[in-house]
Amino acid sequence: MVLGFAMLATGFVFVCGANDGAALLALALRQRELPLYGVLAVLLAAIIAGPALFGLAVAHTFTDRLVNAGGVRGPLVVLAGVGVALALVLTLAWRGVPTSVTLAVLGGLAGVGAGLGVPPAWSTLAVVLAVAALAPLLGGGLGYLLGLAARRLPTTSRLSRAMRYAHVTAFVGQSLAYAANDGQKMFAVVGVALGVAHRAPGMQAPPLLLLCATALVFAAGAVLSLRRMARGAAGGLTPQRPWTLVTAGVASATAVFGSAGMGVPVSMTQSATAGLVGAGASTGVRRIRWQFATPVLTAWLVTVPASLTLGYAAGLALRSTL
Repeated sequence: MVLGFAMLATGFVFVCGANDGAALLALALRQRELPLYGVLAVLLAAIIAGPALFGLAVAHTFTDRLVNAGGVRGPLVVLAGVGVALALVLTLAWRGVPTSVTLAVLGGLAGVGAGLGVPPAWSTLAVVLAVAALAPLLGGGLGYLLGLAARRLPTTSRLSRAMRYAHVTAFVGQSLAYAANDGQKMFAVVGVALGVAHRAPGMQAPPLLLLCATALVFAAGAVLSLRRMARGAAGGLTPQRPWTLVTAGVASATAVFGSAGMGVPVSMTQSATAGLVGAGASTGVRRIRWQFATPVLTAWLVTVPASLTLGYAAGLALRSTL
């Protein structure tokens, strides 16, 4: 199980980088004054510093509040649940169906636990899914309001310079919000793998060296998937305007930080997409390329029921062999 968890954790972090990290970088790089190495360094620094700055409350939601990773079958639930989530995400991505890693993990853990005879906390799952659904709505609403305010700003040379600083600040906020919330699913998986290696129950806090290794694997996934992600929603959702990216970044960071305060994991990429929709809609609904916005809804309609079903089937299969 130690080797299996090590391989699973590495693959999971890589996929998180390819999905979440590449999406954040693609949005940041639409403002072409920002170099790739700069925004990547900011994002990786936030991930490494995340546990020290924000704790691991969201990570514990996966390993303690939803399922009991410290129980006898807890590590097996996490191993199988995350494995199901990875298989689903990769399959849907190959078929061109957008998805959410966070939603897939939640469904996979709950389904495997139920099938294996270790029922998850269904009330916790319901609350998490409700907040996760509201976060993009909040991000979109804030993006719309901030977009209306930004349109009133006078166009001057000083404004252009200020927008560059604002864009950097917004991306720093998004990176920190990711480390405080959505990125903590990586800490949960790595922490359980560390606990299995040390024969300790539950999730262990990753040390600095392991956090640095996690960030490097995440960076590899993000860089390798960046071009593909830039051709998706990040590149075509709205016309390229600096203030649109700034308002969307501030809106999504606010929504994700707010959810982190409740210990509830939400998808940063979905909140960022919703923020872009809201900011773009402030200039007119017809300016939104809705074909790029529908993946947020598709992820909900497909990912949660599919991961629950596959997880339950995997849990039943494991239960019959134990």
